[in-house]
Order: sequence, then C-alpha cells, then structure tokens
Amino acid sequence: MTVVITGMGLFSPVGRGVEATFAALTSGRSGLARPPEGHPARESLEVAGVLPPIDPRTVATGPETRVLDRVVLFALLTAADALADAGIEVGRDVDPGRIGVIVGGVGGMSTLEQQVIARTERGRAAVSPYLLTGILPNMASARIAIAHGIRGYSSAVGTACASGAQAVADAARLIRAGEADVVLCGASEAPLFPTFADTFGNARALARGWADPTEASRPFDRRRNGFVLAEGAALLVLERAGHAAARGARTYAEVAGYGSTTDAHHPTMPRPDGEGAADCMRQALARADVPPAEVGYVNAHGTGTKLGDIAESTALGKVFGVGGVPVSSTKALTGHLLGASGVVETAACALALRAGLLPPTYHLDDPDPDCPADHIRDEPRVARADHALTNSFGFGGQNVSLLLRRTSGAGARPADPGR
Repeated sequence: MTVVITGMGLFSPVGRGVEATFAALTSGRSGLARPPEGHPARESLEVAGVLPPIDPRTVATGPETRVLDRVVLFALLTAADALADAGIEVGRDVDPGRIGVIVGGVGGMSTLEQQVIARTERGRAAVSPYLLTGILPNMASARIAIAHGIRGYSSAVGTACASGAQAVADAARLIRAGEADVVLCGASEAPLFPTFADTFGNARALARGWADPTEASRPFDRRRNGFVLAEGAALLVLERAGHAAARGARTYAEVAGYGSTTDAHHPTMPRPDGEGAADCMRQALARADVPPAEVGYVNAHGTGTKLGDIAESTALGKVFGVGGVPVSSTKALTGHLLGASGVVETAACALALRAGLLPPTYHLDDPDPDCPADHIRDEPRVARADHALTNSFGFGGQNVSLLLRRTSGAGARPADPGR
C-alpha cells in the first residue's frame, strides 16, 4: 500500500512553514544565536536554536491554557499547520476513527523542573495539580486529538533523537496495515531550560568557543566540537495514496521505505563500525525495493559530534560506497532539535526532491578526512533525484532511516515548495 505525505507543519529555528524552512535551508540563513537576555538557559548555553515566544491563547483554549508546556504548544501549532496544509478537516475529509496521531519527544521536562523548584522553595502546596498533564509524553498527541476530534490510534514515541523519524515510520506502518487512512506524525521538543542544557554541557557534547554563534554547528567539519541544542516541532500528514487521490489532495513525496534497528552497543556512544546504522539504511532500501545506486540524496543525522559523524560516515560508506551519494546535514542551520530533527529533515528531503535542489552542509570549510563522502558544500546542488534518504540516531543505540520517493503526475505538489 502506497503512503504519501500530503501536509507539513514546521516550526524550527529557521522559521515556520514550508516556504520559509526550505528557503532558509537553501540560502544559508541560520537560526542559531546566543540565547537572549532573560532566557532561562542563557547561562547554560553559549549558542542555541531559540524560537520566539508563543501566546498560548493563539493555539489553545480553556482554563489550562496558561500551564501548557512549550512542547504541547509547539505540537498544537504544527498540527494545525499540517492539517491545513493537507486540506484536511477531521469529520469532513476523513473519518475521525480512521485518523491517528503519533508525536515523539521527551515530554514537558521544563514543567517538571519548574515544579520541583516550586516545591523546594515553597513546599508541597506549591505543586500544581496540572503537573502530570504538563509532563506526560503522550500529552502532545492527546491535546492534538482533543483539539481536532481525532478518535483513532494515538501514541507517543520515546526513542530519544530518533523519536520523530520513528513516529513517521510507525505511521507508515499503521497505514500499510490498513488500520488508518491518515496519520498525523512527528515530534515536538522544548529542551532549552537549565537542567537539560547543563547535562549536555557537563558531558562536553555542546559546541563551544565560537565567536560567531551561527558557525557553531559544523557537521563533518574537522573543527567541529559538539552540537547546538535547539527547540521546535514538525508534524507531517501521512495518507493512504488512494484516500489522498479520492479527495484530490496534492502530495509532497511517498514514504517508500523505513528501517529501525538498535546498536546494542552503548547507552550513548554509536557503534564505531556503523553497522547498526548501515543495517537500518539497508532495511529502508529493501522495504522500498530500491538499490543504493538509485538514491540521489542523503540528509544525514550529522550533529557535529566527533564520534557520531565518523560512525555515520562509516555506515554511509558501507551502504553506498565512499562518495557514492550526495550527503548533507541541515543541522548546520537548524541546530539539533533532538527528536524533532528527523521530521524537519524528512520534510527537507521531500522538498529537495520536488524542487530538484539539494541543500548543502553550511560551515563545512574543512571536511574531516575521517568523514569521507560526496559532501554538498557552500551552496545547493541542482540535481534531479527520485529517492532521498534521511537518518536519525538516538541515545540507546536507536537508529531510524526513512526513504522518500518523488511523486509525479496531477496529484504532485509543484516544484516550488511555497506554492
């Protein structure tokens, strides 16, 4: 059964929406900066991908609106954008019982931190009765379902930085099994608070020491020294192709294959031989019945960590041969949105296929010889590709790869992603 992407909701440091996102990724407009004065994580982060404030009343209603964690606000905003982009109103365009929602992420951990501080400083009476609905990982999915009347499958995915991509894979599997016609899927993350930032900082995982914060995220560059923490969300509307055609929907791309493996190696370190990641990519290709030579672009996980970039490069070489496929990492501009990164990057692949324009890895001034690849550098590469693959890897050895296929014909979106 063919599964297609018919809608996108994107909110990341480089902008909100399809047009703004792709324009940034292909023009080099960075979303990274020093956290502004007054930001709670300013003392913990030299550089971050910070989103503007959101008025909760613009995305939710009711007495609990003021206590919604940013994770939920981001999810509600991008869910509404994705459904509008797909032209879907639940109950009119899809049976409420035949649409599902899957949102990944760690949940409202900033709310937990605030409530622990409140209890420590003011005692047990200071703990909010809304604590649980603020921190539970499934609350983003639940709030979306409530807001839109979605009564089908609903779940949360917690596979660390692979969560969003895993949500897309799970959604595709659900549709292929005939259990849903439409699934809203992706991830939302809001990690820019002191405790979360400090744990990465103390682990020496974050980029540091850069005079220009826009140049701090440098995947595959010899001078890279860590990733840049960022917040945001991305949700996609996946749909059974026949259902999409029947309602005259336009498609961005087909989700042709997916792979999901575990390194079984270390809680935080990737396998140095890249074999778990390589197996994951092979799974995605096999499910789509696509040989490696037919893949025209890979949007890498590429966070800018020393070991991670080398392990992924090794895995890519095993699957495609060294230099066998054009590769880039858009995290150079967006930073690392943890679980939400993989969905932003899935969208980037779909838009690249549509436009025939492959986004580069910016700030890749001196490629690390331990990361050999056909790196797209400095400027976008004009190339007509039929398939693109994106990787997402997470703590615990979680590996997810998604393979997209370019769609054509009357139902396909125009090449200009803004139309």
